[in-house]
Amino acid sequence: MLVLTRKKGETIQIGDDIEITISSINSDQVKIGINAPKNVEIYRKEVLETIQEENQQASHISNELFSLISKQMKKEK
Repeated sequence: MLVLTRKKGETIQIGDDIEITISSINSDQVKIGINAPKNVEIYRKEVLETIQEENQQASHISNELFSLISKQMKKEK
């Protein structure tokens, strides 16, 4: 992990297309601004983990539903 020290208003450049700017610092909270292309998805990690868990659950339910439909179709033949 690369750890950088930045002050308010300073920026970090990632590749050619992504800039992270320190907007404000208040006690234990840092606000950052991210400038990136529209095709780059940006999530807070806890939100991304929730999305991934929900997608996994939805996928599991879809597989169960497909299995039930398949069994029903075999019975009808």
